[in-house]
Amino acid sequence: MRLIKTVVDWLGVRLPIDATIQETAGHQVPRDTASWFYVFGSAALVVFMLQIITGIMLAFIYVPSAGQAWNSLQVLNHNVTLGWFIRAMHGWGSDFMVAIVLIHMVQVFLFGAYKFPRELTWVVGILLLIVTLGMAFTGQVLRFDQDAYWGLGIGASIASRVPILGPPTVNLMLGGPIIAGATLSRFFALHVFIIPGLLISFVVVHLLMVLRLGINEWPMPGRVVRKATYIKDYHELTKRDGVPFVPGAVYKDLFFGAFIIIAIAACAIYFGPFGPSGAPDPTIIQTAPRPDYFFLWLYAVLSLLPPSMETPALLIGPVIVLAGLILLPFIFGEGEKSWRRRPIAVLTILLSAVALGTLTKLAQFAPWSPVMDAWSEIPVPSEFLQNRTALERQGALVFKLKQCHNCHSLDDQGGKRGPALDAVAVRLTPDQLIRQVIQGGGNMPAYGKNLSPAETTALVAFLETLHPAGQLPARDASRTLALDPQDGTAPASKP
Repeated sequence: MRLIKTVVDWLGVRLPIDATIQETAGHQVPRDTASWFYVFGSAALVVFMLQIITGIMLAFIYVPSAGQAWNSLQVLNHNVTLGWFIRAMHGWGSDFMVAIVLIHMVQVFLFGAYKFPRELTWVVGILLLIVTLGMAFTGQVLRFDQDAYWGLGIGASIASRVPILGPPTVNLMLGGPIIAGATLSRFFALHVFIIPGLLISFVVVHLLMVLRLGINEWPMPGRVVRKATYIKDYHELTKRDGVPFVPGAVYKDLFFGAFIIIAIAACAIYFGPFGPSGAPDPTIIQTAPRPDYFFLWLYAVLSLLPPSMETPALLIGPVIVLAGLILLPFIFGEGEKSWRRRPIAVLTILLSAVALGTLTKLAQFAPWSPVMDAWSEIPVPSEFLQNRTALERQGALVFKLKQCHNCHSLDDQGGKRGPALDAVAVRLTPDQLIRQVIQGGGNMPAYGKNLSPAETTALVAFLETLHPAGQLPARDASRTLALDPQDGTAPASKP
């Protein structure tokens, strides 16, 4: 205490923040809240500070370029002194931070700390959880290996399904129609500047609310929250049975924070850094990419759901969950706080934990996509090569060499991840085929950087021949109905 007072006095002479420091250190908290159940919020702050420090160190070496990112991580892993350790600390720190924030939210929920007058504190906490997950996702993308590439492709696929806003959101996220150098630059800016800025802002607001409203008291059965009397009762409690935060509760926060740092360092030393795995290559689809653990449950949902249920689950489910979490304190802002008298709250946490744990476990075995047992050695069926021009035959060769057969079937031969292509020319116009090949869409990656213009032209020419006999391929209606400049009549559609 003497040392702390000396430091505070020294700062007070030189900076006009001594009153703020004294208020923060000396604010009264209920004696029962100075327990080990209340250390997770401060631990999350400690890990966030670790992420900032290690992130700055990594930024000196990391190159946010599609051509250099993967190599720069290899340099960090093998050529920079303790570079692997800094990467491992940063990676495991991310995992620990997500886990600690989730545990903190569960503790707040079970202890009824979202009730009056802490509704906005809960809402800011929800935003902090979302931003923390965003920090973790963008960090995984910066590894820019196979897992990162396909994970980003899945993320773009999810975003593209949002009505109206989907396409511009994907374009904004990727920096263009395909995953390329601009994509990595944008995610680097998100991970290093934008999301940490949001995190710092939300943390400051969250701490100010905690200081203003106090730390939630221990949830005693029968201690009911009533808006008319709660604030008066809380102040009486802190006067009657309160202790100053320093030193009454801070030593447990410091001890637990130090324990978490040691645990992160132990994991970093024992398990090492995360990846990178193989360099990103959209032509290698016979792979089994896995996201980091906090997104494994979502991976399992996407793997196991029928295709017809994917879009409703992705667009409706998160909105319902997020709306429920935000509205929770405004609907149930009064009443019991103790989990002993809130069986529905306890059951909700148990069911959620079992569901997430089960899905996370299933993600280790769930297929990344439907039937992926086709290989490029499977020839294009001969009936699709009869009476074809040289350009169309060249397109069939591109189809085979680029392993399109691994995802798409012809004459029921090939993979089942994507739709069968026997009649693709009926579903898509030539322009749409070109756009699909170059930009990708749905679960299909973009091949704009992996096909030359000549290969793209040949492949699309071959795809245009894939339609049932006697049925015309799809054509752009605006072009079909355009008036012929020679005689002013609408030209006939060409097969």
